[in-house]
Amino acid sequence: MHFQNPSRAGDAGCHGELVEPKERVRMGWREGAGELDARMLERPLPSDAVGKLGAWLAGDGAPYANGTGEHAVRYIPGSWAGIRPWPSGLAEQVGHEPTLLSRAQVLAVARTGAATASWTETLVASYVWGQGDVGYGAHRLGEILRPAPVEAVLAQAIALLATDGAVAGYRRLSGAIAGLGPAFFTKFLYFAGGAVVDAPGPRPLILDQRVARVLRAYTTRLGEEIGLEEPAKLAAWLWSDGGWTPHRYDVYLRWAHGATDQLAGSTHWPLVPDVLELALFSGTWNP
Repeated sequence: MHFQNPSRAGDAGCHGELVEPKERVRMGWREGAGELDARMLERPLPSDAVGKLGAWLAGDGAPYANGTGEHAVRYIPGSWAGIRPWPSGLAEQVGHEPTLLSRAQVLAVARTGAATASWTETLVASYVWGQGDVGYGAHRLGEILRPAPVEAVLAQAIALLATDGAVAGYRRLSGAIAGLGPAFFTKFLYFAGGAVVDAPGPRPLILDQRVARVLRAYTTRLGEEIGLEEPAKLAAWLWSDGGWTPHRYDVYLRWAHGATDQLAGSTHWPLVPDVLELALFSGTWNP
């Protein structure tokens, strides 16, 4: 089984005519953001990214050529003593020996949640997977689970995911549960989305700080190519380290699925967008 620590805490130019960098385009941030998003979705990956990602899949990423199920992190079961409800698919909450928790195991918990219409255990499993062996994870999760309406909010988010898609589920979870930010509730959405059959639109994916920083660097590069004024500041505003809006999550999902289609058309890349998410998290491409 393959694991990764630390925990989960086309063309090189743009299509169309480029503006020389000295001729900076003056526009408002809203217009600049729209321009960057459009360019990013039009050209998901430049040639250097395609090359590096293809090399990763042939090397370190080879175990995930057919999917990310084997991707696992270490956690210490005894560190999570007292967390309830505890998923039966995870090791008993005793001992201090590192144990592996894979994406496939968390997905199995989510499938049980879908069958029983109960989602708190999926949140627990995805949170443990996300924190890994970080010592303060259990305390934070306990604080998140303490309020009574957690299960109801999770159920509402999954109902929206099933009927309206991933962005609707994201919107319901944004700011809804104290202490649970998008870097972790997108993990919940990702695993729950793998268990919800026939949800419309693109499947949910994990969006965390590492992935956002790759997209920040890429949109900075795009902004420089098209001559936007202060592209780095604009990109940092769009792809900050957290607090992404539902619209930003929608852009991310559309970009990731488009990039996956691009990779599959030019390499042996599988039509599985979460392989790209894992590759970006792993630092495979640094724009």
